[in-house]
Amino acid sequence: MKTRLIILLIILTGAETSFAQLQEIVFTRQDTLRGSITPEREWWDLVWYHLDVTVEPSDSTLKGSVEVGYRVITPRSRMQIDLQPPMVITSVTENGKELPFRADGNAWFIDIPVNKEKGSFHKITVNYGGKPKVSRRPPWDGGVSWRNDTSGNPWIVTTCQGDGASLWWPCKDHMYDEPDSMMISVTVPRGLKGVANGRLRSMKENSDATSTWHWFVTNPISNYVVNINVGNYTRFGEIFKGEAGDLDCDYWVLPENLEKARVHFRQAPMMLEAFEYWFGPYPFYEDSYKLVEVPYPGMEHQSSVTYGNGYRNGYGGRDVSTTGWGDKFDFILIHESGHEWFANNITYRDVADMWIHESFTAYSEGLYVEYWFGKDAGAEYLRGIRSNIANDRPVIGIYNVNKAGSGDMYQKGATMLHTIRQLVDNDHKWRGMLRGLNDEFRNQTVTTKQIEDFMISYTGLDLQPVFDQFLRNTSIPVLEYRFTDNSLVYRWGNAVRGFNMPVKVMIGDKELMLTPVQGRWSTLNDLKGESLTLHPGFYAASLNIMGTR
Repeated sequence: MKTRLIILLIILTGAETSFAQLQEIVFTRQDTLRGSITPEREWWDLVWYHLDVTVEPSDSTLKGSVEVGYRVITPRSRMQIDLQPPMVITSVTENGKELPFRADGNAWFIDIPVNKEKGSFHKITVNYGGKPKVSRRPPWDGGVSWRNDTSGNPWIVTTCQGDGASLWWPCKDHMYDEPDSMMISVTVPRGLKGVANGRLRSMKENSDATSTWHWFVTNPISNYVVNINVGNYTRFGEIFKGEAGDLDCDYWVLPENLEKARVHFRQAPMMLEAFEYWFGPYPFYEDSYKLVEVPYPGMEHQSSVTYGNGYRNGYGGRDVSTTGWGDKFDFILIHESGHEWFANNITYRDVADMWIHESFTAYSEGLYVEYWFGKDAGAEYLRGIRSNIANDRPVIGIYNVNKAGSGDMYQKGATMLHTIRQLVDNDHKWRGMLRGLNDEFRNQTVTTKQIEDFMISYTGLDLQPVFDQFLRNTSIPVLEYRFTDNSLVYRWGNAVRGFNMPVKVMIGDKELMLTPVQGRWSTLNDLKGESLTLHPGFYAASLNIMGTR
């Protein structure tokens, strides 16, 4: 059965409402089961996972088990675990007793004995296997990539952002609930290494020509940033002297790239130094920091950041800002590592709020440039990425159906943050706010409202109209003005109702902060001028409505 939801995208101009776009989006029962906190999810709190998976390159299969530790919030008799076809759950046990279950598409409903007290802790074991979906274009297409390196050795990696971790292992596949800790055991053919999140606890050689690699994650972790990487890896490392002490940094690369990696990965401690300055201590000292080479561009897997940018600066050798500053650093290394703070430490509760991950991390690129090359360089970089803004759909997506917003969550979100920084106009306070976010919401899943409220409270500014304009609307605000009788008359046009963002302008050799309001003219007297220029830090346009210069 399909549920039809009609989304009205509205642009508010002046006192009138114009229906700018009518779009019909069809969502299914499966979208709701995946994207909402169903009754079968809400009654139990996820505490622990032990993912124990065997990787078989000869037939492209995975098999294994997941131990799920949970605490009862409200006793109920049915639990939802997610696993996407063609993978299948083969059995579920609790205390050695098999439990009945049934599949409803991607959702599997397990009958749980009801004799459980509120607050009590329990464990079930979910056994599963099959040939997981193959990722054709990782990381944008989720699944497992079965590759070979240049020497013919198997090279197998997982990616699942958006599509969900349930592509390759059974889990509570919703972002709102994370395990407090996790064990990941990866069994691979002998001679290969199995690299996952967290710290390596042990490696065991098995009698069947395989080896098992046991990794432990001390901190809460989201499903989609759990990963396994299987290959003929070699390892080197270093110690970063950080704000919270010694941080172990490990780098797992293919042998033929070892010397290139030793040189290129010098950017890793540079990244850590810059981001600890801006955002506070690296969030996962207990779990270390890793870069793992993969045959795709890269992803923000927690404490196991994957890297495949060819040991070159830019993004695939290209400066995404077209300013020259993007050639000064490796985009993938910096961007994906920035997610350790915004995505892996502070995590969206619903994928509709994915901007929290991508806006702050895209903004972090400019902050990295600023830290190492100066404030003007960082600002120029951030202005440069504006050319990638589409203004096609709202940045915030649709809640409870696993629907993210526009790709503008990257560059437009970063541009919004840079604009807000101009309003704060105090670099010490701005840095304190960024660090405050990572402290206030450490290891939490959050909503847009929580982030908005924190920023409004910390800055003391009326930022809600700014958030509404840039996150929930697709228009670029226009400062409409005219000079008349030695006065400047101005207002905001093409903006959401009540938009009142102050804006800095240059009139002749005078720099002024104006306070326009959407749809309402304001007048600044005793001011001669012919033209007006917006401060480049603000994302807006200007229009002399008299058509003169």
